[in-house]
Amino acid sequence: MAQLFFRYGAMNSGKSFEIIKVAHNYEEQNKHVLVYTSAVDNRAGVGNVSSRVGEERAARAIAEDTDVYEDLVQYLRETNEKIYCILIDEAQFLKKEHIYQLARIVDDLNIPVMAFGLKNDFLNNLFEGSKYLLLLADKIEEVKTICWFCAKKATMNMRVSEGHPVYEGAQVQIGGNEAYYPVCRKHYHHPPLKDGKIYIERNNEA
Repeated sequence: MAQLFFRYGAMNSGKSFEIIKVAHNYEEQNKHVLVYTSAVDNRAGVGNVSSRVGEERAARAIAEDTDVYEDLVQYLRETNEKIYCILIDEAQFLKKEHIYQLARIVDDLNIPVMAFGLKNDFLNNLFEGSKYLLLLADKIEEVKTICWFCAKKATMNMRVSEGHPVYEGAQVQIGGNEAYYPVCRKHYHHPPLKDGKIYIERNNEA
């Protein structure tokens, strides 16, 4: 039976690369997959999955008014392909209705869906898409990475502006390493500072 998977991790945990890798593994066996991504994150262009290691893959964009279930059904009608898996990047930016559409794909079409994304924002509040994935997913897995400042597991995302940690502002602000650090709980609340700015000493295990 198909299942809805939610694989979450902090920034820089390799979620997009994992999607590209999973897609490759399916296609190496001549099993077709469809990759979707949120239209909100347009850093690599709308409808494109891009990893920090340089790998990219075209994807179908999910806008606010996209019905993912109907989009997939239309694709299946037009191509007559058998789809073995649906892969979703930046799932945190999806709306409640999108997540229910993904669950419908699993339940009605018997196609597994693997959604990847952040769980919590820079204020440690759940994103809407993540909230409903946590509610509806059959399996929930963590994609792990380490804190920017120490060797502990990163569980939070610190927003940074001109070297300063940011603890207020809009939930969505698109950015990469220049704007967000993956951090542990300790360093989220107490980042190392020097002259008021974040100070990174790579050999510091504090």
